[in-house]
Amino acid sequence: MDLDVFVAAHRQEWDRLDALLRRRRRLTGTEADELVALYQRAATHLSLIQSSAPDPQLTGRLTQLVARARSTVTGTRRASWRDVTRFLTEGFPAAVYRSRRWWVPTALLSTALAALLGWWIGTHPEVQATIAAPDELRQMTRPGGEYETYYSSHPATSFAAQVWTNNAQAAAMCLVLGAFLCLPVIWILFQNMLNLGVGIGLMSSAGRLDTFLGLVLPHGLLELTAVFVAAGTGLRLGWTVIDPGPRSRRTALAEEGRSALGMAVGLALVLFVSGAIEGFVTPSGLPTWARITIGVAAEAAFLLYVWILGRRAVQLGETGDVEEAERSATVPLAA
Repeated sequence: MDLDVFVAAHRQEWDRLDALLRRRRRLTGTEADELVALYQRAATHLSLIQSSAPDPQLTGRLTQLVARARSTVTGTRRASWRDVTRFLTEGFPAAVYRSRRWWVPTALLSTALAALLGWWIGTHPEVQATIAAPDELRQMTRPGGEYETYYSSHPATSFAAQVWTNNAQAAAMCLVLGAFLCLPVIWILFQNMLNLGVGIGLMSSAGRLDTFLGLVLPHGLLELTAVFVAAGTGLRLGWTVIDPGPRSRRTALAEEGRSALGMAVGLALVLFVSGAIEGFVTPSGLPTWARITIGVAAEAAFLLYVWILGRRAVQLGETGDVEEAERSATVPLAA
């Protein structure tokens, strides 16, 4: 593309669009139609320049012009209950379902790693000695020890809020830091599995693995699933940086990034439920089977929610991204 010729051919259209946007008075019907047409052309011009002959100064001007025109054409729309309903019934479950090829393997591999670490720690006293002194280990694993009293160490409400905040932060870090070539996500996930493996190993060496699982499973099933979903989505975002596919890297990152941010909100709600279970159910006086049943029911409900609503939404074309009217204007790129 000859940039000078292109600018000379379309400068009058851009100037006319800018003049219409600066009008103080209400536009006539003809002028409004003209503004929409010029906005669409300018958006196409911007995409062509970005893909064929990027020029920082010209790109900056057209970006501002297209943004102003888009705001005028679409208007300012306030969030409504319709948006909330769409997000909960279509956007969020669709985003989770679309990421299943990332977070399901992540969950399986991570669970296997935690089990392997637990076996290694539980069967090797010399490894346990590097974790803590023998007296400290007995204090943690004995009946009524730290592993058991941890869940009732604070009032249920404040404990649930603290757990929710910590887990939501971990999930958000997985989602956001995934863009850094996946490495921070792998580290965060490893730290979580290491902590779980240490608990499994120490309690199994004390002959109290059943007690540990009875404390972890009620809230841990849903909590870990949310972490796996966040980690898998973060890995997918990181891979988008490496291989954006047929889309431009900028477009791919924008689409996957918006989906990931929306997923952060949805996962915060999921982690709120797991935090409530951890604060009120795990330390309760209910029998172990009853507490585990509650955890299994919460996990099953989430998976059915994703596979039923999410699959249906994806089949209807939902991607978890914002609505098309809210996205930046682009044109298809040639293969």
